[in-house]
Amino acid sequence: MGAQDGHILPHIPHEESDMAAYIIGLRRSEPRGTAWLEAYLSKTAALIAKHGGTALIGGNTPQALIALEGAASPPLSVVVVEFPSRAHAHAFHNDPDYAPLQQLRQANIDLEVFVVEPV
Repeated sequence: MGAQDGHILPHIPHEESDMAAYIIGLRRSEPRGTAWLEAYLSKTAALIAKHGGTALIGGNTPQALIALEGAASPPLSVVVVEFPSRAHAHAFHNDPDYAPLQQLRQANIDLEVFVVEPV
């Protein structure tokens, strides 16, 4: 079991807190078309708001990511969405209304998605 199964990785404690949480998406490929974006972005934005989230970075705007350290290439873009808590972030990601949008995104773009709380 791992992150792809929606489970917490073994080294991450699973206690809930009232601390803000962030969903971070790292885009590693160019989109396979753009016709899907308008509907995806507007409907996803509404679901993010429904769960108390705020998009901080991302959307449909290009970003200039510059590596400061390390040899790895930076992702093509980054999405950062803030939620009031990890429970809110998980509720958004697991919302049945998000499932078809998630499938649409997965069919059109390669994105790694994580959730993190500040230390």
